[in-house]
Amino acid sequence: MIDCIDRLKALGVVVVIPTYNNHATLLDVIDGVSCYSNDIIVVNDGSTDGTADILAAKQGITLISYTENRGKGHALKIGLRKAAELGYRYAITIDSDGQHYSDDIPSFIDQIEKTPDALIVGARNLTADNMPGKNTFANKFSNFWFKVETGITLQDTQSGYRLYPLKKIATMWFFTPRYEFELEVIVRSAWKRIPVINIPVKVFYPSEEERVSHFRPLRDFTRISILNTFLVTIALLYYYPISFFRALTKENIKRFIRDHITHSKESNLKITFSVGLGIFFGIVPLWGWQMISAGVTAHLLRLNKVIAVAVSNISIPPMIPFILYGSMAMGGMALNKPTLLPLSSINIESISGCMFQYVVGSILLAVVASVIFSSITFVMLNFFRRNPL
Repeated sequence: MIDCIDRLKALGVVVVIPTYNNHATLLDVIDGVSCYSNDIIVVNDGSTDGTADILAAKQGITLISYTENRGKGHALKIGLRKAAELGYRYAITIDSDGQHYSDDIPSFIDQIEKTPDALIVGARNLTADNMPGKNTFANKFSNFWFKVETGITLQDTQSGYRLYPLKKIATMWFFTPRYEFELEVIVRSAWKRIPVINIPVKVFYPSEEERVSHFRPLRDFTRISILNTFLVTIALLYYYPISFFRALTKENIKRFIRDHITHSKESNLKITFSVGLGIFFGIVPLWGWQMISAGVTAHLLRLNKVIAVAVSNISIPPMIPFILYGSMAMGGMALNKPTLLPLSSINIESISGCMFQYVVGSILLAVVASVIFSSITFVMLNFFRRNPL
């Protein structure tokens, strides 16, 4: 334990304990953490039980306290901000309800020494005795959306037992004040290319009659669902396109062409259809969903998903004005309308008509562009590759 205390000191690690009405377990949690760390911050999030008296009598901790309950997310942000102000590099957060074991703290230190400045989430055993069914469902729900939003698979995205790299997240501004903050912070960290990883930790759940939980299913699931809707939208419109462009290095382009075209075992015809499918979904008015639509359709049609998804990025910002204009022009020709209306004639009815013109035109443009690019691809493949059909 002394060795662990020294290692935490050397790495600049503090332990942050947010608490709200957990007076029955709080002292044991603090005492357990004290065996491994001399640096502890406790945030009393407006507790109305005996928490204040316990903390007033406890020596050797940094205490932050306020009278109004603001939610776990707010308490965590206050604690992490204080840790950064005090000059710590990392903060381990541990819940005050007694479900976490302080003897797992060395595991966080072992991992952060291997992967400095990572965000580490303790992965609980979801089959543990007395694990509430709603917790298991909520975690699977959260894990699924985390993967959709980041492309990263984690075993546990809801555990409050974590290690945060304070300098890496210091400049981030968060939208959520309560329970859902813990999901937002790992998603936003992954978007900033901070490694987000799981390590196994033990978990203890008391029997239902002894359990103190502040989780309110209807309210909290609603807040989480709203947050996930927001994060998915950002991921589709910003994160994934930006990640695609970041990957467009000379070496990656060469590797893509080699693996999926020149040295691919797939036929020229299959590659051609994959390109055509990607072009089609990149132009049709499915803003934010082009890549997912292209990938799912390619999977169902047994085409090359990587090619289809990559090509669907034709709707990149520099191309958007041309796609919009081309869609309006194609729609105008099909509906016998002008490509663009003069500003003086714009009203609610004309806007509705323009939207319909755009949708019709974008579908036509997608079909025409798909045929043209597919034809060019097929000719070039047969000229350079000469693979069998």
